Amino acid sequence: VQLVESGGGLVQAGGSLRLSCAASGVIVSGNTMGWYRQAPGKQRELVATITSGRRTNYADSVKGRFTISRDNAKNTVYLQMNSLKPEDTAVYYCQTSDYGSNYWGQGTQVTVSS
Repeated sequence: VQLVESGGGLVQAGGSLRLSCAASGVIVSGNTMGWYRQAPGKQRELVATITSGRRTNYADSVKGRFTISRDNAKNTVYLQMNSLKPEDTAVYYCQTSDYGSNYWGQGTQVTVSS
């Protein structure tokens, strides 16, 4: 299983970014896929998940601003991030579990300037 994130960068507060997670070795439509983030000096935290049935779940801090989705044909999961805040600054990771093993991408840096 390989998860490759992209789309991070530097953006001003109030701006938007879309993160992508291209998966191989796992079918995103058949697994729960998640986005997590880790800010400097803080623990990694859940941002959003999407199940095989397209049920979504969000951290309270991002509800109404972030949207998780997937493209089955591209086997890719997305995180659309709008109205970004400086406190959203973190490394964002894609995650899934398959046959009892946990898999993570390498992460993509998101920096929001005030």
